[in-house]
Amino acid sequence: MTRRAGAAIAPPVDRKPPAFLALAAALAPAAALAQDGAPEPPVIVVTGQGLGQTPASPAYGTQVIGREQIVASASGRIEDVLASAAGFQQFRRSDSRSANPSAQGVTLRALGGNATSRALVLLDGVPLADPFFGYVPLSAVAPERLGSIRITRGGGSGPFGAGALAGTIELDSAGPATLGPLSGQGLVNQRGETELSASAAPVLGEGFAVLGGRWDRGQGFHTAPRDQRVAASTRARFDSWSASARLVQPLAPDYEVQLRALAFEDRRTLRFAGADSSSKGHDLSARLVGRGRWQVDALAYVQWRNFTNVVISATRFTPVLDQRDTPSTGLGGKLELRPPVGGGHVLRLGADLRRAEGELFEDAYNAVTGARTEQRNAGGTTSDWGLFVEDDWRLGPLVLTGGLRADRTSIAGGFYRARDGSGAPVEDIAYLDRAGWTLSWRGGALWALGPALRLRAAAYRGLRLPTLNELYRPFVVFPVVTQANAALENERLEGIEAGADWQPAAGASLSLTGFDNRLAGAIANVTLAPDLRQRRNLEAIEARGIELAGALERGRWRLDASLAYSDARQRGGGAAAALDGFRPAQTPRWAGSAMLAWQPARGARLAAMLRHVGDQFEGDRHDDVLPAATTIDLFAQAPVAGRLAAVIRVENLLGERIVTRNQGGSIDLGAPLTGWAGLRYGF
Repeated sequence: MTRRAGAAIAPPVDRKPPAFLALAAALAPAAALAQDGAPEPPVIVVTGQGLGQTPASPAYGTQVIGREQIVASASGRIEDVLASAAGFQQFRRSDSRSANPSAQGVTLRALGGNATSRALVLLDGVPLADPFFGYVPLSAVAPERLGSIRITRGGGSGPFGAGALAGTIELDSAGPATLGPLSGQGLVNQRGETELSASAAPVLGEGFAVLGGRWDRGQGFHTAPRDQRVAASTRARFDSWSASARLVQPLAPDYEVQLRALAFEDRRTLRFAGADSSSKGHDLSARLVGRGRWQVDALAYVQWRNFTNVVISATRFTPVLDQRDTPSTGLGGKLELRPPVGGGHVLRLGADLRRAEGELFEDAYNAVTGARTEQRNAGGTTSDWGLFVEDDWRLGPLVLTGGLRADRTSIAGGFYRARDGSGAPVEDIAYLDRAGWTLSWRGGALWALGPALRLRAAAYRGLRLPTLNELYRPFVVFPVVTQANAALENERLEGIEAGADWQPAAGASLSLTGFDNRLAGAIANVTLAPDLRQRRNLEAIEARGIELAGALERGRWRLDASLAYSDARQRGGGAAAALDGFRPAQTPRWAGSAMLAWQPARGARLAAMLRHVGDQFEGDRHDDVLPAATTIDLFAQAPVAGRLAAVIRVENLLGERIVTRNQGGSIDLGAPLTGWAGLRYGF
């Protein structure tokens, strides 16, 4: 059989093939003669990826982050890599070492306002968001095991499009050609914190496997400023690990199966001793990809997650809330078909399902006596079943695209139960089930005016179902209590955008996009009293802005830069009319980054990253400001011997004061100046 595994598993050119491959190559001519003119067996192509982008995908404004930029992050965190894309935003500025996991919502285009993700994050085609909270477990994603990242901004209507209000972030894993048979790294910083990672990527017959693991641990830094520290203040300790396995094997010349497993656990301590949180999960997925005349992408996945969190009083420094157990399960899948319709068309037909089930168990305590005052249990189920159709039509230099989605969303089995400290019932509520159909769409055009310039325009409508967290789980960032709201409605987005992509010369590109989005029913944490908020549907968040991205490559030098200006305004409506005209919480107007990299020799790389985030506000009424912050990071890699290299990374070179939380003057800070040094093999 002729073997052609494609770029995803081709061995590096500087290594000799294994002995069994050399023997097979020597015997191949004799075997061919022995067949006496028999036809050549079919070629098998294994890629480990999905069906790929359609001709009109760039109409929606995409940005690709390549492997070299991914592994040159100064912090080694995936959120740091994603922050180089114009308009990317987490709910808080903290990274996944010093933020509460439930605050790690991901969004684009200033459509934030709470900690839930409004962007769809996929890892090898599988939605990554937590089924209960909607946050993305960023510490579970090892950047060094990724091959590329594609960011598509704007509402989606294709597979899992109901979760892509602000856009889609596709994380694609690397294969053996990128990782090599063995790779790994070990680094340590000046605080004695460590980062260890390793992977093995053997070629198995016509396919391959990738096994990987990562462990990060450290004492962390003081998030509280020196003048706000007390005896109970502590460093932001972290201890996280993740392990993953992928198997990609052909089933026939045009079909391959992709199996993936992920396990992770993350433990953190924030601000005060005893303020401990944890998140953990186990994910499994199976995917069948067919690349024949009838192309097919079939996926099924299941997720098991849990979260715990202890809230410490900021005055008594004793526990006031123990969110001791939050088990949840997510399952789903999709079936996408691309029939051979011809005539310049690429047609996509399919269906997808996402279902989340979970509940919380928490105990409230008296800060003075330490006695338990209340026991709470709440939860429910949400589901989204969607049908979609999308077509790209190529007409010479013009490509037109349009898609429709019909979503059946449901919220069922919701409940809230409370008992007092002795176990006597205090409250027992069963919420009414709700369900309904929603139609969403998107359409666009891509017009090539020549080899160097293309224009694009798009319009879209989408929706997002409230998470179980927003519906049923209250939370405390002491002393502020934020209540859940079981009556929340779906968010609905309508938006338009237009832009241009220009390549004035070889190695130079420039992209400009203007957008106008309206998120009706946006879910926000609305202030009701100085120490009380509740999740509510606003009338809308209106966001418009400009995104600029460019790249310039000259010899061994490369510059990548992006800039986003977003003018986002809330329309509170009704009881929240006082919010009219305010910017959403945690949303900056300006955000930009630039990376300058130099590769003086093979395996060597020097890079400097400049990043700026404008001022933003802690809450919905602009009462506490988070000042603008500008940081510089450095990265250096130098070969030592063979595939072994020395690495130096510097975070926040100038020691910029990064305020990540500000509640009435009580603030938390982001990462200070941090230097890392270590070794890499196989990168």
